[in-house]
Amino acid sequence: MRTGSTRPRSPFARPASLLARLEPRTLRGRLSLVALTTAALIMVILTVVFNTVVRQHLQRQADDELRTRAAAVATTIDTRGPRVRVLENSNDALLDADAWIYAGARLLEQPSSPWARGPLTRVANALVARGGPGCVTVEDHGHGLVRLCARPLPRGAGERAATVVTALDLSPYRSSADTLLLGSLVLDTVMLVCTYALTRLAVGRALWPVRTMTDQATQWGAVASGERFGTVPRPTELALLGGSLDALLDRIRAVLRHERQLTAELSHELRTPLSRIVAELDWWQARPRTDAETRATHAVIADAAQSMRTICDTLLDDAREGASAAPGTTRLLPALRHLAAGLDHPAGVTAEVRAEDERLEAGVQDALLERIVSPLLANALRYARAHITVEARRTTDGVRIDVMDDGPGVPESFAGRLFQPGQRADPHDGHGGAGLGLPLARRLARSVGGEVHHDPGQGPGARFVVSLPAG
Repeated sequence: MRTGSTRPRSPFARPASLLARLEPRTLRGRLSLVALTTAALIMVILTVVFNTVVRQHLQRQADDELRTRAAAVATTIDTRGPRVRVLENSNDALLDADAWIYAGARLLEQPSSPWARGPLTRVANALVARGGPGCVTVEDHGHGLVRLCARPLPRGAGERAATVVTALDLSPYRSSADTLLLGSLVLDTVMLVCTYALTRLAVGRALWPVRTMTDQATQWGAVASGERFGTVPRPTELALLGGSLDALLDRIRAVLRHERQLTAELSHELRTPLSRIVAELDWWQARPRTDAETRATHAVIADAAQSMRTICDTLLDDAREGASAAPGTTRLLPALRHLAAGLDHPAGVTAEVRAEDERLEAGVQDALLERIVSPLLANALRYARAHITVEARRTTDGVRIDVMDDGPGVPESFAGRLFQPGQRADPHDGHGGAGLGLPLARRLARSVGGEVHHDPGQGPGARFVVSLPAG
């Protein structure tokens, strides 16, 4: 027993799938098909109109020929007397070949040709019976279409004395019309083929710059290359497209650059607490430790882990596009002392932290303050000979933190590149660092409306000034 049913297929499914397979896949093919379809539609309309006009013109020519013959036959008819008389002349054979002459409804003469007798005579009788001028087209089995026209000859005072009916074989006219139709169809076919070929050629030439742009983009590879589409003159439409693509590439490069910067900053900032964790574990594993020493090691590791978490949260929050730092306040003196104590001090280097007011507060969160000031403190401890000083005081528009050391200072030739990521005055000076701390400090300070700059007037050593909103 069957448990399922087969859904009946629509009778239009197969033609639709066939059309889908025949549809061109390229823009060039689709545009050529649209042009071909449009041209075919226009040519069909023009061909129908042209052949209709030609057939009507041939019809008028045939009627003119019939009226001329009727007028010639009328010259041989005398209607002046009480009886209608047909005059005899030398051209009777030619005039009577395809003509009927009636006196009233009585047939006086009929065509001498056999094909005009029989059915055509009956049609002529019907035309005369209707009265008045008129034409009719009938089909004769021997000669195809035949056109008959009746012309009344009045006696006077509107009285009809006689009627002349003439016939004309329309085969030559129909043959001319059919020849013109065939010729127009052939011409249409040639024109459609030429239209399709020229359209494909023109569209191919028009789309050649697009293909060139595609090949260029493939050769450039991702967005690492500095090449752009706007450097080459192009048509207006492609120039606009190239400008849009260039803007998109610039945005992608900016996103990638920001991602690399975030990765570098995270690795730079996480290096210090991670080093503390590694050092504590190495120290703890070097020999057996007491319970108190173990608890102290755990506390240091927990504090470093919390510091790593804070670093990640702070940098990721800052990296979010359009995100602003959450409001908060931080007591400067305790926070700066905690930062100075948490850093590794080289042998013989001391740190002094002071503030003009112990209640002085900055209008930023403590985690953000740590990320701004920590690179400056680490930089000062790295280059100081014996002493660093951290000083906080109030200004007219916020608070100011000065970080000073008694080291060699910043070379004047390097001062302009001091806050550029990855730049160091002397990479081989024996001090660690990746050149990312100072740019990070400035960027984070600016994100909350502050600033970090170098004071070249300090000597000897270096002075970095942090400006932050007041709490």
